[in-house]
Amino acid sequence: MDKYRSVFRGKRPREKMGGGKTVLCVKQVKQELPEEWDDTMPLPGDIIEGLACEDDDDLAGESFIPAQGRSEFTAQLGKIASQRKSEVIWVKVRRGENVVKIKARVVPEKGGMLHRKFTIQAATDDRHVAVLRELNLDECTELQEMSRKVVNVNGEEFHRRGMKYNWKRKLGTYLPDPRSPIISSILFTPFVEESTIEATTARSMAWFSAAVSSGAPLVFVNIQTEQLWTPDKNNPIAREISWGRQQTLPTNFHIVQGIRLWFLPGIAEVSIGIMPRPEETRFGMDIKRTEEGFICIYSVALGSAAERAGLGHLHEEANAKGHLLVISRLEGKSVMPSSVCSSGLINCCNHNDIRDVLTQAIERTEGIRIYIMAWPNQARLASPRGMVSTLQPPSGFAPPPSL
Repeated sequence: MDKYRSVFRGKRPREKMGGGKTVLCVKQVKQELPEEWDDTMPLPGDIIEGLACEDDDDLAGESFIPAQGRSEFTAQLGKIASQRKSEVIWVKVRRGENVVKIKARVVPEKGGMLHRKFTIQAATDDRHVAVLRELNLDECTELQEMSRKVVNVNGEEFHRRGMKYNWKRKLGTYLPDPRSPIISSILFTPFVEESTIEATTARSMAWFSAAVSSGAPLVFVNIQTEQLWTPDKNNPIAREISWGRQQTLPTNFHIVQGIRLWFLPGIAEVSIGIMPRPEETRFGMDIKRTEEGFICIYSVALGSAAERAGLGHLHEEANAKGHLLVISRLEGKSVMPSSVCSSGLINCCNHNDIRDVLTQAIERTEGIRIYIMAWPNQARLASPRGMVSTLQPPSGFAPPPSL
């Protein structure tokens, strides 16, 4: 809920800001549950134009007392509070190009030390208290745009409410390894000579196209900019960390724009368990690293544990169709390339670390589990021991019947 507090309590106005004269406006509301707001309540950005008592017959305009300013308006609220048993009033507000009349209650404004001041709260929710300020038109417009993101002012949607969801069961059912989100990304740091974000973007797309052309069955998902900070403007190779992890930026650091490319490991991720026999000294698969940093299986020995697990058939099928048999994860840990530094080096899984994991498992006669990227129109996704997480709607999927 903190993000709503910071958004709907307004922003500090810039020293130079347009909008002309100031008007009386709802700067923020103390109701901290935006999902419970509606258009009958005072909303951030509402321009107060006047007020009228609830039992006034003429609400077309003459009964409304114009709002001349914050002091005058709160004084009028004070008079109503002292003279009437019922504190419900009509408030005329401007929202964009529309003028609406809403019901509100007169309540004391908390925090006044010398003089008792008053404000308004929603007639239907005593938690929804308005904080009134004199702002210029640009500031009011900005607050109104923020309010529209949560409140259905134009009646285009139904109100929203939360619903429970069994996340633990869904993760266990629809992911072969609940610890993995399946989707992967790689972060490209700009070269020293790259002065525009377009140059870094072009380099990231060249890497992706080269990986797909080599036979890696990647599926493009998204591309976005990401802020990075580095200790020295002339040596951005020294350290590259996501801006989101740094709360305060030291004076000797500067920000650069990186590119993050999101992709899927093929149309599906196949999980295969490989179990060696006591007399076997290796799993029977040879691995290598591609130029783009992916780990792939380039040969499977006949009669080996790898072939018994089904990797032999998958390797033959991949070769026949010009694809690589790429490993996405080993024992639940990603072996994907993760980033490209400003010197051009691709940070990827150490080849020797993978060999050490395989060697230690063989020495203990323990099985391992690897995850393979599946390619389109693959005839055999997994062996009987394997599992598969499909990244597209299943073939038997059908929409629900019409109501």
